Amino acid sequence: MMFRTISLTALVIMGLFVSVSNAQDSADYVLGTGDSISIQVHGEEDLSFETRIGGDGTIRYPFLGDIKVTGRTVAEVRWLIADGLKGDYLDNPSVNVSVIEYRPFFILGEVKKPQHYAYQPGLTVRQAIAIAGGLTERASEEKIELKRFVNGKFTVIQNVKLDMAIEPGDTITIAQSFF
Repeated sequence: MMFRTISLTALVIMGLFVSVSNAQDSADYVLGTGDSISIQVHGEEDLSFETRIGGDGTIRYPFLGDIKVTGRTVAEVRWLIADGLKGDYLDNPSVNVSVIEYRPFFILGEVKKPQHYAYQPGLTVRQAIAIAGGLTERASEEKIELKRFVNGKFTVIQNVKLDMAIEPGDTITIAQSFF
């Protein structure tokens, strides 16, 4: 058991130092409650800032008011802000929106430290288990459930494999083994 925990910890450490390019790093990333974003408008310090997306899924932006950002991609939010500022406020705004901190993932059940943890792009179930201190003695590596919010509803995936990639906001539950 000790070897398994050490091996999982080593995998996590190696995985965190590897640069991973995936949807979370691109304009296609879908924003959600708990993500922190940076909005930069070239040459306009008063319109550039960092903010965390609240429970209502909106951000308050100068001149534009509340903007619903959850469920939209980073590229869509960039376009919304640029389009809103164009004309009345700026001639040709250059806007950049980026994720600076992803919403956490949750790991529950038969792990040593069940709670929420900071998400990092490229994270797998195996690495999430290592971050949570490893499996308990009663844990089942075959009975792993993952809940993910997809298209406005929660999707439950049963018997998840250890190498499956997780996403921000996922909830992983490790069940007990009966042996």
